[in-house]
Amino acid sequence: MVTLNTLDITLIAVFFTTILFIGIYVSKSSGKSSSQFFLSGKSMPWWLLGVSMVATTFSTDTPNLVTDIVRSNGVSGNWVWWAFLITGLLTVFVYAKLWRKSNVNTDLEFYELRYGGKPAKFLRKFRAIYLGVVFNVITMSAVTLAAIKIGQIMLGLAPWQTVVVAGLITVTFSAIGGFKGVVYTDFVLFFVAMTGAIGAAYYLVNIPEVGGIHALINNESVASKIAILPDFSDKHALITLLIIPLAVQWWSSWYPGAEPGGGGYIAQRMLAAKNENHAIGATFFFNVMHYALRPWPWIIVALASLIVYPDIASIHSAFPNIAQSKLGNDLAYSAMLTKLPHGLLGIVLASLIAAYMSTISTQLNWGSSYIVYDFYKQQINPEASEKRLVAVGRISTVVLMVLSAVIALLLQNAMQIFNYLLVFGAGTGLIFILRWFWWRINSWSEITAMFVSGIVSILLITPIGSYLFGAENGIFPEYYQYPFVVLITTIAWLIATYATKPENNEVLYNFYKKTQPGGPGWKHVLQQAKKDNITIEDKNEVWSVPSGIKAMLVGCVLIYSCLFATGYWIYGETKYAIILTITAIISGYILVKIWNKIKVNVL
Repeated sequence: MVTLNTLDITLIAVFFTTILFIGIYVSKSSGKSSSQFFLSGKSMPWWLLGVSMVATTFSTDTPNLVTDIVRSNGVSGNWVWWAFLITGLLTVFVYAKLWRKSNVNTDLEFYELRYGGKPAKFLRKFRAIYLGVVFNVITMSAVTLAAIKIGQIMLGLAPWQTVVVAGLITVTFSAIGGFKGVVYTDFVLFFVAMTGAIGAAYYLVNIPEVGGIHALINNESVASKIAILPDFSDKHALITLLIIPLAVQWWSSWYPGAEPGGGGYIAQRMLAAKNENHAIGATFFFNVMHYALRPWPWIIVALASLIVYPDIASIHSAFPNIAQSKLGNDLAYSAMLTKLPHGLLGIVLASLIAAYMSTISTQLNWGSSYIVYDFYKQQINPEASEKRLVAVGRISTVVLMVLSAVIALLLQNAMQIFNYLLVFGAGTGLIFILRWFWWRINSWSEITAMFVSGIVSILLITPIGSYLFGAENGIFPEYYQYPFVVLITTIAWLIATYATKPENNEVLYNFYKKTQPGGPGWKHVLQQAKKDNITIEDKNEVWSVPSGIKAMLVGCVLIYSCLFATGYWIYGETKYAIILTITAIISGYILVKIWNKIKVNVL
């Protein structure tokens, strides 16, 4: 536990005052209509939306999760989320402009644009609750759990005290400020959060117990953890940390913030952009910052923690008041922060509060938009006034906050939640990629994938499966579980696709005419429209997907090169650092050339 002095308290108070002022300042315009409350009138510039995306995915649980990964599996363990860069850039260069063209208010409204009839209505309604409430509440509870652990270790707060204080302030400005309040405050929160993370890493790597970056890298407790790629002779590590994420996970799993084909709060920001070019720019900026620049301050602190707190027992010894149910490797990040000096301590605490507020406010506004647009307006009160929709949005914001706070008090660690969410979405991602480009996918494809993935996951990763099949540690080795769920789910939804009728022509014609997805997957529909003497294809629209895929591949080289070059510069591996830096420069130049072609096609 640390004691805050006047300087620390002043810094935190100024931060809170600024955030609340922004929320109150924009509350009048945000309350004018539901479009203003949830999308800020679809007029946001790319740089503001990009910063907001980065701030949203920088939460209190993110450094805790990275710390857990590094302490358990080394730096290479981060491939479990680094692999999502591929789907992130696919969203940038292929799907961002399609989402903006669709002009829907939420990504769930897409269902009744792409599909038709009762199955589409059911899918939209069900996923509004499934994602907007269940998944959203679980995600927020993970973030709140991290805040609880930080409050316990750094300030000696009881879990309920952290939940009440942090939650009350966040829900207040989220409810009154709406999406514009969230995005504007994200801009402030991002710079505060990054300043705190970088400042903490620089100070902590130089404390006497660690002895500087050279001593850190050469410490025997750390040396085995710094490799960026897993040990190829370790079959289990190679399969789980590298092969599955790169070969299967990035395209097959739905995960908040990294949805194949775009979705969730990333889609919300693309839909709020001024136009397609701004949607592309925002998502690219997000991916660069999220993967290339932000991880290393957390990784450095995690590595340093292996020297100061080599195991969980040492953390418990240093902080005996921490409940047994909350002990885990993820606590090491908060434990290291207790060693910060005053002033920097206040900034870091403000940065962690910023990270918490940014993510929670986004999740609240996004989840509330599902409840309002995709459930309340569609199922309960189709004639609701704009004033009523805003009121329901504000009420649902408060309810979601309360639910997530209650669940957070029952959870143990961030990695546990990450793994559950990952497996529960396994096998559904391919549909989200293909539904834009293959006319034959229908509502039943998605409904089948959603339920099969959930049921198979429950049987594999919960005590139910162990009880039914008599396997204490699961039916399969851990590294088989994820591919198995993907395989079964994919087979099931493909069977459902061909066993059910395709969407009717009117639905398919309207969707194609509005979004112009292009490609061979729509050849059948274009031929049918021609027979019906209906024009749905814009002859001036050039199919940009091939260029988009090239841009995705080059973009991956650019961002991974930046990520690893930064690591090797830190490690003092000059030769590798120079090679990767040159690779990044060359790939950046090539990407600009390809991107210009895509931008011309978008205009």
